[in-house]
Amino acid sequence: MKSFTLALFSSAALSAHAQTEIPLYKTIPNSIPGVNEEKSVADDKGIVRTYKVSKPVITAYLPPKGKGNGKAVVICPGGGYGLLAVKHEGHDVAKALNEMGIAAFVLNYRLPDEHTMPNKSIGPVQDAQRAIQLVREKARSYGIKKDRVGIMGFSAGGHLASTAGTHFKQAFIPGAKGSNLRPDFMVLVYPVISFEDSLTHKQSRNNLVGPEITAEEIKEFSNDQQVTSETPPTFLVHAVDDKSVAVQNSRQFYAACKENRVPVEIFEYPNGGHGFGMNNPTSSVKWMDAMNAWLGRVFDGKPGIRGK
Repeated sequence: MKSFTLALFSSAALSAHAQTEIPLYKTIPNSIPGVNEEKSVADDKGIVRTYKVSKPVITAYLPPKGKGNGKAVVICPGGGYGLLAVKHEGHDVAKALNEMGIAAFVLNYRLPDEHTMPNKSIGPVQDAQRAIQLVREKARSYGIKKDRVGIMGFSAGGHLASTAGTHFKQAFIPGAKGSNLRPDFMVLVYPVISFEDSLTHKQSRNNLVGPEITAEEIKEFSNDQQVTSETPPTFLVHAVDDKSVAVQNSRQFYAACKENRVPVEIFEYPNGGHGFGMNNPTSSVKWMDAMNAWLGRVFDGKPGIRGK
């Protein structure tokens, strides 16, 4: 049996290369006051997992001066709505986006917990909406364009990102009147999309809603069933051999976008499983490069490679 070296990390250590860590709220909505029990743990492979998030923040990574292209992405790490894989699905991705000229904001969203919030099923999407709102409010100071603010999510973070992209007409946060809560594009990486019994990642569904779920809730939280012509342009990434979150999650969202004439592209790897972050160890092809080319085609009219 492999032994693992565990270490506790402070948020400051995780954000050593970040420019700013910003609380999302002055007063957190849908919150039960209590002791902050958040902690981060790293194993000997460098995978960092953050638990018990109840005080949501965004960590801002900005490109070097003069290198930004005006685009911004709110990043939602995965973790089955039970933890956040904050490094390889968050901070590392933000640094790579900066190299592409894209501003990035890693979102430590609240993890669903009936002890810290009255309605745990809306806590994460409240934080995603507030992150989009906050980034747009500060667009000038960040050197970004208000109509180029997207959202990216991995695994359960992909479910959260796709929720923000399909439920934006419903404001889950107070004081959102007049705010544009719709992300301008979505990047969904091995995302949990469906809450249907035959397809869902049950741990994510149970953590967000609970084991007792109604047919109405299944439909509401199955984001492929919530796609409309107003859904943002979407780039999907998935490995066909993913045993944790079936590739059909991405394929159904892709089909729904096509049906509604939403600009969409899917980038599939034959192998790679689940949770590989930016770098699929089975392939030398980088989906981040394909995504960047896709963004150029969608927003800048630039040609580029296409996903396979």
